[in-house]
Amino acid sequence: MKATAETTNTVTFTDFDISDSLKARLSAAGFITPTPVQAGAIPPAIEGDDILATASTGTGKTLSFLIPMIERLEEISVASTRGKKTPVLALILLPTRELAMQVLEQFHKICPTQKSDAVLVCGGLSENTQIEQISRGPRLIVATPGRLEDFLRRKAVNLRDVDMLVLDEVDRMLDMGFLPAIRRIVAALPKDRQTMCYSATLDANIREVVKDYVVDPVRIEIGTTSKPSDRVELRVYTVMQDQKLSQLDKMLNEEEGTYLVFSRTKHGADRIGRKLEKLGHTTEIIHGDRSQSQRTAALKAFSLGKSRVLVATDVAARGIDISNIAHVVNYDLPNGSDDFVHRIGRTGRAGAKGVATTFVTPLEKGDARKLERELKIQFQWHEADKNLAKEERNKPLDLNTASGSGLDALLQMETRSWKNADGTVNESSDAAPARPYNKGRNGSARGGRSGSGGGRSQGNRPHGGNAGRPAGRRSGGSSSRGR
Repeated sequence: MKATAETTNTVTFTDFDISDSLKARLSAAGFITPTPVQAGAIPPAIEGDDILATASTGTGKTLSFLIPMIERLEEISVASTRGKKTPVLALILLPTRELAMQVLEQFHKICPTQKSDAVLVCGGLSENTQIEQISRGPRLIVATPGRLEDFLRRKAVNLRDVDMLVLDEVDRMLDMGFLPAIRRIVAALPKDRQTMCYSATLDANIREVVKDYVVDPVRIEIGTTSKPSDRVELRVYTVMQDQKLSQLDKMLNEEEGTYLVFSRTKHGADRIGRKLEKLGHTTEIIHGDRSQSQRTAALKAFSLGKSRVLVATDVAARGIDISNIAHVVNYDLPNGSDDFVHRIGRTGRAGAKGVATTFVTPLEKGDARKLERELKIQFQWHEADKNLAKEERNKPLDLNTASGSGLDALLQMETRSWKNADGTVNESSDAAPARPYNKGRNGSARGGRSGSGGGRSQGNRPHGGNAGRPAGRRSGGSSSRGR
């Protein structure tokens, strides 16, 4: 079965076969009309079918697996109490801390009274706190593969009762080298479970991996995931390397809205962010060398509109799920077409329009043309103003011959920022203070599985498995899946 944007009719969350309580909570949280991926995935997921979904970034994937999961958990179990602990029944694996935190936030939005029923397991946060939270008996774990695999190895977590597994952003987890960890984690789970896989792309390698985890999945395909959204305006500026910063400054001054700027390196992200601040633009920076608290604070400031610009590297940005980003800027060309699509998928989300601008040096024109051919897209090509101010990068400094103390000489490097086309220099120490930014433009019972297919055991399990399942819904024997 395949669901597409064209095959999903206009429905509301109240039309789904879920409890009245869950319907009321969704309404209270402001969720009224499902997105196409939600409308396509939720009904078969509630029936207990495995799901294999591809959808563009920002299509509402999180609710499409959280709603069936919450419905299932509330149907087959109750939350842990001091006297009785419920085992872990649901597991969500994601590539980054930020994405895991956002999924947990969505869960708490729908289940505001069950704060201890779902826990976060990921690196960058206190191990002892996470182990203590697991000991309280949460029914749901939201995790990154590395930390969860470590806890499994140390026997700090028990996953033998997991009833539902979600693998989100499978392509990114594979890119980040998590496949061995994922395999060891899935090997610790019951074979008789429901699995939902989500990926922005679904090439042969990803299909080969996920086929081991899903049985006769319902295929959900919303939009075209191998090319940019039609709602995003694609621009290219041919610009010299030392004029990129000036071109970005010009864009920020002339066009409203928030900006997500991609740098190829961590050092580059720091430099761009620092100089944008000196130019008067409120800016946050995230990359792999930043602490978890710094990254969380940066994302919060950007999402709340306290900062207009977020400068990020590709790996750090993989967990970003922020709506209403007006502009994406590829300050440096991405490494390939997949990274390009993933980057610019951060704008033009949920029906909104967006702009994606790529800076290309004269020597990189061929690489940009290759992107056009591979993705079957057409850029709007522009030439940057050749009179733009040039960024003067710091030159090697001999502290033995520099005048004054070595420290003074190092401090002077920070003032050598700009050289105008006429040769005059704008000292960074005289730059305007950062301008305040005002926002401008911008889960019923589970479905049956054939007892003779899929190779999954149908053993009885106390809290998950077949507990409470009506006949004909994944309960062994020769029952059909009844889609």
